[in-house]
Order: sequence, then C-alpha cells, then structure tokens
Amino acid sequence: MPAASQPAIRATGLTKVFRTFDRRPGFWGGVRDVFDRQHKELTAVAGIDLVVPVGEVVGYIGPNGAGKSTTIKMLTGIMRPTRGSVQVNGFDPYHDRARYVRTVGAVFGQRSQLWWDLAVGESFDLLRELYGVPKDVAAARLKRFDEVLGLADFLRTPVRKLSLGQRMRADLAAALLHDPPVLFLDEPTVGLDVVTKAKLRDFLRALNRERRTTIILTTHDLQDIEALCSRVVVIDHGKVVHDGDLEGLRTRFGGGKRVAVTLKATVAQLPEMPGITAWHRSDPQHVQADLAEGADIPQVLARCLAALPVEDIRIDEPGIEDVVKALYGGRE
Repeated sequence: MPAASQPAIRATGLTKVFRTFDRRPGFWGGVRDVFDRQHKELTAVAGIDLVVPVGEVVGYIGPNGAGKSTTIKMLTGIMRPTRGSVQVNGFDPYHDRARYVRTVGAVFGQRSQLWWDLAVGESFDLLRELYGVPKDVAAARLKRFDEVLGLADFLRTPVRKLSLGQRMRADLAAALLHDPPVLFLDEPTVGLDVVTKAKLRDFLRALNRERRTTIILTTHDLQDIEALCSRVVVIDHGKVVHDGDLEGLRTRFGGGKRVAVTLKATVAQLPEMPGITAWHRSDPQHVQADLAEGADIPQVLARCLAALPVEDIRIDEPGIEDVVKALYGGRE
C-alpha cells in the first residue's frame, strides 16, 4: 500500500506497442508470406505520464481507439507495458499481480468477473473466501450495496440469466466487496435506469468521501463525468491531450460562454458590440452571441437589453457533450 504522501497511481512514459502480421494481398502475396513474413507495429499508448493522488476521482475519456482500454489494462496488470513504468498502491501491477489484485476493484464494461453458471449470491460467497473478508463484514457491505443497487431481487439467479443492468449492478458489488482503495470503472452505468444511475452516483460520491477511494472512470455517459469527477484526462491517438478540471476543458475546447437571447420581434440586422465576437441565429426569435475572452458580462447584457427587443436573456456555459464533440473532431 502507498504511504500517505505517495500517489495512488503513478505512470511514467507508459507505452504499449502491438506487433501484428502484415498480410500481402493476392495469391502470390500469400505464398510470399509463407516464406517471408512481414510485421507492422501499432502504438496504442504513446508515453503517457499520469499521477493520481489518493482519494481523487478521475474521468479518463477519449474516442474509440484512443488507447483508453489499453491504458486501463496496463494499470490493472492485465497487460504488460512495452516501455515505461507504473505503480498502483505501491505495486507493479504486472509483476506483483498476485498481491496487487487484492488492493483494487474493477468493472470492465461487458465482461463480468462473476461465475457464469453460479447464482449471484454464490459468486459473492466465493469472492468473500478468495479475498478473506469476514462473513459479518461482507454481509454488512452487501446490505449497503442492496440499498443502492437492489441486489436482493436476483441474488439466487444464475449470472447468465441476468439482464445487462442487473449484471452491471452485481459486478459493481463484487468489485467493492473487499473494500479496495483503488477502483477502476469502465462504463459502470450502462444498462441502468435513470433512478439507479442517480443512486449509484450518490453511492460512489459517498464511497470516495468516506473511504477516500481512488476512482478511475471511463465512460461515454458524460453525466457520470460531471457528477463524479474532479479531474478529467482526455486521451487521443495514445497521447494525453487534456489533463485538468472540467472548467479547463470547457475553456480550452468549448468555445467559451454564450449569451442566448429570445427576441420579442424579429431583428433584421444584429448589432456589433464590444464583448461579442459573433452572432448566431437558430430561428427568427432565438439568437446566440459568442462572448469574447475576458468580456465584461454585465456590460454585454446591458448593451443587449438596450439594443434589442429582449423577451428573455441568459448566459450558457458550453455543455460537456459539445466540448467533447469538438475535442473528438467528429470521431466516434
């Protein structure tokens, strides 16, 4: 376990390069491949530096193929880095895997850690034995999980018969049963209804606050990021392109704040004025103005009220969805 002054996670120059067979086209290409195989290298993660203090909740996001899953696999010890070093809870995840796995929990999207043909409750019993959790402690934790996740309805159901939402809830409980100081979550709210999502977010916030659990969250549900994360790390093409808070991400990629105006009557020509860089018209009665960096917002609002027949006016922050869409540049 890391000392109090040490970060929960430290990665330096973390790199993963995959070497794949480069097949030649056509019949004769196949014949040549038998005697002279060619390979090509694909860099999935390119020298990432990452330090996560104990108790921080970090959103780790990026488009498909950016290197998120490869990074998480190296941090959890599933995959060995090609170059660089990584320490989590004071362990090298790959070389110290037997001891290391007792200090982390993980939920990996569509892959369950539960036994497919066993009932959910039986899987919990096996995990309790594997991690050496006392029966009374495990029972108390499962009771709390049930209050948030509603596990009681399917504890006797085989894992293979669970719906996606039920399996995600069971996997999350399984990942937390041994009270790990570091938790890796990959799409933890997929398949959950709105009410359960809200309860889960509240639970994770409480877990972080009470236990100082360090959480790394990868998700496409940006409401999870806004609700839980104090810090966002954005990766693209294997490299970190942003590491900071949500406000910094909005400032850097969101295009700044906007003034949204509802007009009482149509205005043919929108006025130029200090503090506004451009006007946009969505329909005759609704217009938006891009605010210049450092603009005096009260003065801009006063000018708008004086120059336009305003029915309603407000300041809009760039939405996280718009920010990430701009950041990804149209990539899925």
